[in-house]
Amino acid sequence: MTHQDAHRTAPIAGFDCVVDDEKWLEALPEIETLASQCHAVAVKIEPDLEGEIALMLCDDATIQGLNAKFRHKDKATNVLSFPSGDEQGFLGDIALARETCMREAAAGSATLRDHAAHLIIHGMLHLIGYDHETDEEAEVMEAREAEILQSMGIANPYEVAQDE
Repeated sequence: MTHQDAHRTAPIAGFDCVVDDEKWLEALPEIETLASQCHAVAVKIEPDLEGEIALMLCDDATIQGLNAKFRHKDKATNVLSFPSGDEQGFLGDIALARETCMREAAAGSATLRDHAAHLIIHGMLHLIGYDHETDEEAEVMEAREAEILQSMGIANPYEVAQDE
């Protein structure tokens, strides 16, 4: 999932960040550290997340291309997850779109940092089989996301959305 112009950082505690869109580093300079923190906290709550994850920080055009190619949905989205299917070691890839993430954060009551953390955690949970295709699945996944976010001092995004 790399791009010719992408800059790859050294793996940080389970995360190999690939910066495909340098504007991520302008918008949220601590994004790579945040991803590592999300993983460290999530592993304590969800041990199945123990393993390596590649996180690509990209733009809407890149994620739209991935969404079209792999999900047959020709539109940008906030986050995509690609489980590796590997029983041990590498869990998979996550792509996070900057413009969509920034728009959603601005439209909601979350900071860009908190919204990015939520989407990273959401993507990680998809890698280990969580989904939200049914109301029951969504309830379980959202509760796990909220639990991990709360451990990071971040408000439950689903409660905030209901309060608005």
